[in-house]
Amino acid sequence: MAEPNREFMTRAELRRARQQAEEERRRAEDAERQRHAQEVLAEESADEFDDVDESRAEDAEYAPEGDLDDTDAAEPETAATPIITAVPRAGRTGTGATGDAATRPDDFDDVVGPQRNEKQHVTHAPQDPAAQAPDLQDPAPQAAQARPASPPADEPSASAVAEPTVAQPAVAASTAARAGDRPGAADADDRQTFLRHDEDLGELPAQQGLRGFLNRLGFSLEPTGEELRDRARRARVGRRVGRPRTVSIVNGKGGANKTPTTVLLAAVFGRNSSQSVLAWDNNGTRGTLGWRTAKDAHEGHVMNLLHDADRLLGVSPTELSIDGYVHYQQTDRFSVLRTEPTLLAAEQSVSSKDFDTLHEVVSRYFQLTFVDSGNDESAERWLRMIDHTDQLVIASTTVEEHAEAGALLLAALTKRGGRYAELARNAVVVVSQQSPNINPGQLRRIRRGFEDLARDVVTVPYDPHLVKGKIRYDALKPATQRAWLEAAAAVSDGLVDAASEPAPQ
Repeated sequence: MAEPNREFMTRAELRRARQQAEEERRRAEDAERQRHAQEVLAEESADEFDDVDESRAEDAEYAPEGDLDDTDAAEPETAATPIITAVPRAGRTGTGATGDAATRPDDFDDVVGPQRNEKQHVTHAPQDPAAQAPDLQDPAPQAAQARPASPPADEPSASAVAEPTVAQPAVAASTAARAGDRPGAADADDRQTFLRHDEDLGELPAQQGLRGFLNRLGFSLEPTGEELRDRARRARVGRRVGRPRTVSIVNGKGGANKTPTTVLLAAVFGRNSSQSVLAWDNNGTRGTLGWRTAKDAHEGHVMNLLHDADRLLGVSPTELSIDGYVHYQQTDRFSVLRTEPTLLAAEQSVSSKDFDTLHEVVSRYFQLTFVDSGNDESAERWLRMIDHTDQLVIASTTVEEHAEAGALLLAALTKRGGRYAELARNAVVVVSQQSPNINPGQLRRIRRGFEDLARDVVTVPYDPHLVKGKIRYDALKPATQRAWLEAAAAVSDGLVDAASEPAPQ
């Protein structure tokens, strides 16, 4: 009976989701109809603008006498300008009963403002009727004081003046003064912006799992809590850093998962960051980074880059490309600087000075460099790598020997003090499950042991894709992808915290 019950619940959930989508569609159609009706109403109100404006001009001629606006009375430009008592379509021509009141933009707002504001979801403060009274006052008293008894012979009559150019500055000044004195007028700094912040937009619909699949069919389902956490991790990974940064993945024990850790951290940053990313094999004894990543058509490797370093440093990065020395991973969006497996270790030895040169070159072309360190902690290239490191990552598995080797390395760096101790305290430990049948108690014991030595510890579940062959992020199980995303976010936290620190010498 359990299986039919589960099937029934699944169908019920699908039916509810379809009903929700149908309701959303109906609401969208209703909103579109309302918007169209508001636009039609606004157009009809605009057509009635002329009739209403002419009616106001006629009312102004027969309104009872009263005090004029103090601002208008104080303007000598208005007093010196012929006053037009009545002009049809005053609001359109820029002239009116008082020479400036009819040109106020408020006349338009009073007619079509409610419809326009309703459409834009903005509400004006109510206007005080007393503030509108000056528009209706008889202009005759002011005209009698401003005009001479009889105009000069060459001066056109007031009724023949269509648009007095001298009065324009006075009109603008009067309009500005009235806008400031009008009750309810909002200051520019207090205006509510039409732009919305990110937090006002809400979360995007679900894109992962069953909910994401249903949304692609037309539903609108919210993301799960796990998907929201993944989005937050990607945002942490995507933060930009200042100067180029170097992340070193270390463990003195072979087989401790250093190469997969290097590849997958580079892949997560390559996919989620706009910065250029490099994975660099610093192993002098046939490193496997090149074997576990894709290879371009050329045969470029680290020794070729060292040989041409002076030429690469002598020009700007835009004049000479580094593409012929690194191998780009198109899907995961990062580049690989390989070693050459056909050469003996003695033929590709890298001294401290050589490492400085290589690091200078790659730092000109890449913002983030992940270094697969190799196993020889006494080699010059290994020690100089530590000197250039901004973030240390200890790669380990649930094998006890691997975990012990990583812990001893952290202890040794802490004992050296100074910047080495700081790297150890700020280190991120990534513990990968070695087999699908690992004892959960052993995994917890290893994790707790590293928590006292490093800043952050991330555990990664077993994934058969990582056992051998080329490593591709897309081939991992969802739980494994999520764990590597969490590991990359922890690494990014250290890089961002160190953004203000000076570059190591």
